[in-house]
Amino acid sequence: MNKLLAYSLAALSVMAAMASCKEKPKSEDIITRKEVKKAPSAPERMQPYENAKTFDWGGKDYTSMIVRTACDSLEMVTNEDGQKFIDNTISLTITRSDGSKVFSKVFTKKDFDKQLDDDYRKTGILEGLVFDRVEDGKVRYAASVSHPQTDEYIPLVVMIDRMGHMTIDRDTQMDVSGQSEEEEEI
Repeated sequence: MNKLLAYSLAALSVMAAMASCKEKPKSEDIITRKEVKKAPSAPERMQPYENAKTFDWGGKDYTSMIVRTACDSLEMVTNEDGQKFIDNTISLTITRSDGSKVFSKVFTKKDFDKQLDDDYRKTGILEGLVFDRVEDGKVRYAASVSHPQTDEYIPLVVMIDRMGHMTIDRDTQMDVSGQSEEEEEI
């Protein structure tokens, strides 16, 4: 009887092992989660920005005042997800130490139109304008038109002479070191 029980248990073990080795049917289906796109929220705007900088221009003190403001009256920009962004205006005023104005202008993206491609004209916003340096008797500013909430932008240079004449060009010499040319020469 013990032998019969031992043989029966051995047979059951073999059958259980064979059943567990049986190849399971394979499915060609791949199960994934469906991406749920967020509905675009209300139009987004950049924070206001204001900066005053006093600088020496030909031995005299001048002040540059830059103010960025989101402007509801400008055409909005829409990204590929359908999110809308409010474009900005940036005002620049350069004054002498006696308070008289050398230059005063409110910039919009349209002021940089000649330097932009069709993509940035349609999907870019005027992001920034900052004082850079005095160079060859002119005040140099760095400006940018960007795709909102990305690192993609077109770098621009705004130059203003003592008579208040302005030129705008694309910046072809990117500062990758984080230092101005004057700092690099020291």
